[in-house]
Amino acid sequence: MRVLVTGGCGFIGSAVCRHLVDVAGVEVLNVDKLTYAASPTSLESIRQSPSYSFLQADICDRETIRNAFDKFRPDAVMHLAAESHVDRSINGAGEFVQTNVFGTFVMLEEALAYWRELVGEAKDRFRFLHISTDEVYGSLGEEGLFSETTPYDPSSPYSASKAASDHLAMAWHRTYGLPVLISNCSNNYGPFHFPEKLIPLCILNAMQMRPLPVYGKGDNVRDWLYVEDHVRALLLILVQGRPGETYNVGGRNERTNIEVVEAICDAVDGLTPSNHGPRRSLIRFVADRPGHDHRYAIDPTKLERELGWRAQENFESGLKKTVRWYLDNPQWWEPLRLNYDGTRLGVIKDRPTASA
Repeated sequence: MRVLVTGGCGFIGSAVCRHLVDVAGVEVLNVDKLTYAASPTSLESIRQSPSYSFLQADICDRETIRNAFDKFRPDAVMHLAAESHVDRSINGAGEFVQTNVFGTFVMLEEALAYWRELVGEAKDRFRFLHISTDEVYGSLGEEGLFSETTPYDPSSPYSASKAASDHLAMAWHRTYGLPVLISNCSNNYGPFHFPEKLIPLCILNAMQMRPLPVYGKGDNVRDWLYVEDHVRALLLILVQGRPGETYNVGGRNERTNIEVVEAICDAVDGLTPSNHGPRRSLIRFVADRPGHDHRYAIDPTKLERELGWRAQENFESGLKKTVRWYLDNPQWWEPLRLNYDGTRLGVIKDRPTASA
C-alpha cells in the first residue's frame, strides 16, 4: 500500500507517518510545507526507511501536487495539512482560509484527476481520507455529545475553515464520485506536540516553574484523545470505512481545562519534585479567548460499532506517558521553545480610530 500524507511533519501527521511505516508496513510520501509548527525531527526514527520519502511543498501549489500524484502513484491520500491553532486564526485568518480551504480544494481536484485515470482494482481501492476536527460542530451545552449528524456551527476562523473543507470533501464525493471519507476528532495530545497547545505548553511551563495560563474560569470542557489511539482509528477508517461516510473519533475523556492543568501539575510534581512547592501554585487565570466554545464531547459509537475501534489509553495513562516523554526529550522541544516561548496569542486589539 502506498499512501500520500499531507502535513506529515505536524503533530498528528508525524504520528501517522511513523505508524504507517513502522507498524503497518506502508510506503509513505510525506508532503509538507514546513511551516512554523512542522518538525522534521519528529520523523527521525523513519527518515532512513526505504518506505518513507519526503517532499517539501505547499498543498496550494497545483503543479507540484499533480506531479506528486503522477510520480508516487498512491493507493490513498491521508489529508492532514492544515493551519490548526484557534488563537493564531483569530489574529491571522487569511492563512487559515488559504491552506485549509483552498489547499483542500487543490488536493481534491488533483486526487480526482488522478483517480479518474486509474482502472480496475487500482481505481476501486483508492481512498481520500480528509482528517478534520470536532470544532466544526461548535459548542455543546452541559449534556449531549457530537455525532456524525450534528449540524455544523463553527465559532472561530479556524473551525470555520475546517468546516468549509469538510463540505468541499463531501461535495467532491457526491458530485464527482471521488471515494472520500471524513474523520472528525476530539483534542489530541501526546509526544511531539508543538508547545503552543494547552497540554505541552503547561508541561513545559511546569517543568520550568513558569506561570500556567488558564483561560477564563477554566471550566471549558474538552474530550481528550491520545494521538496513537487517533492514528489507529485513522488507518481503520482508511482501510475499512465506507466512502461518503463521516466517522467521529473521541477518547471518552471529558475534562475541564482546570482539571487538565491540575493533572499536569501533579504529574510533573510526581516525576520531578520542586523545592519551590507544588506546581498548582503556578496556575494563573487569564482573560478568556474570544468566541471560546464551552464544551466539546464526541460520541465515537459509530467507529466503535462498525470498525471495532477502541481507545487503548485513558486520560490518566496517556497524560503520564506524555509528561514522561517531554521530560526525557528536551532535545526535541528546546529548539521549538526558542522560537515560541508561550506568549499569549489570539488577543483582539482595538483598531485605532481614524483621525478627523
